[in-house]
Amino acid sequence: MSVTIKEIAVRAGVSRGTVDRVLHDRPGVKTEVADRIREIADKMGFTPNRAGRILAARKQPISVGCLLPDIGNPFFKDVIAGFNHAQQELADFGVSVHIEHIEGFSAETHIHAIQQLAKSGYSGLCLTTMDSPEVQFAVQSVIQQGVPVVSVNTDIPDTGRICYVGPDYFNDGVTSAGLLWRMIKDPLRILVVTGSYHIRGHNERIRGFISGMKKHGMDFVIVDTLESLDSNDFAYNRTINSLRKYHDINCIFIAAAGVEGVCRAVKNVVPDFMHILAFDSVPETIQYVSDGTIDFTICQEPEQQGYMAISKLFNYLISGNSQKPDDFITGTIIKIAENIG
Repeated sequence: MSVTIKEIAVRAGVSRGTVDRVLHDRPGVKTEVADRIREIADKMGFTPNRAGRILAARKQPISVGCLLPDIGNPFFKDVIAGFNHAQQELADFGVSVHIEHIEGFSAETHIHAIQQLAKSGYSGLCLTTMDSPEVQFAVQSVIQQGVPVVSVNTDIPDTGRICYVGPDYFNDGVTSAGLLWRMIKDPLRILVVTGSYHIRGHNERIRGFISGMKKHGMDFVIVDTLESLDSNDFAYNRTINSLRKYHDINCIFIAAAGVEGVCRAVKNVVPDFMHILAFDSVPETIQYVSDGTIDFTICQEPEQQGYMAISKLFNYLISGNSQKPDDFITGTIIKIAENIG
């Protein structure tokens, strides 16, 4: 097993940063301390790997800026855990990760956050953002400045990003339609609740869902479509209005967040049986799947998304920006009451 910088630091009684500076010939360490660290590293059999040698030649350590519209959306807690996991694994290389937290789907808010990240001088960016023309232009401007971008959780493919890490939303939608087809043959009058009309993943989910229902020859009508803006309060008020306007709704397809608001509206207005389909396994969704309010939810490995996004960006940077990574598509995981725990 290879010796790590952390193990050398423990043996020498110094910080990992001190060991990193010595082994990569950076200044700032007293000569006697540096000599002792090199001696300990030699006795422990430490051999700098390719990444370490490349990083030693860089003038600046690798820093990653991440953008997440996670304020009010508990889904991103696990994405953040993935970011942190990758940062911990890459700490010996001096990699640092900063997360910019924003709320909702205002193009102006997203553009401002992207521009601020660009001004901060990060080595690369991991972005979860909108797929609208003005946001695409902002991302393209950053990339043209020489800053590589990985799109996380939802794609922005027309910007020049180096890769996408996240689910196959279209397949998720097709899968949910297939499950619904196996559950019920009655005519369906469906309310679609999306997060934002400008998030590519949400739109792909809906498109896949409709495609899947058509494939199975299901009797259905999309009665209404509304935006929740990933807010439970928005979801509640808009779902209430839709249920009161369209009394024949018997199925709700929740393509994004706002699950608690939708389910609360259903319980208040339509206490009788209704099919509700959702995504992800945030605490509120787990609760409603467990008590039978939601038929099933489809999950997308959010922690893996965060981890792989940082890892792929890191590998791209240490290749000298020469080896463009492949996309990483997370799994489609079906959860029902019996396995949601």
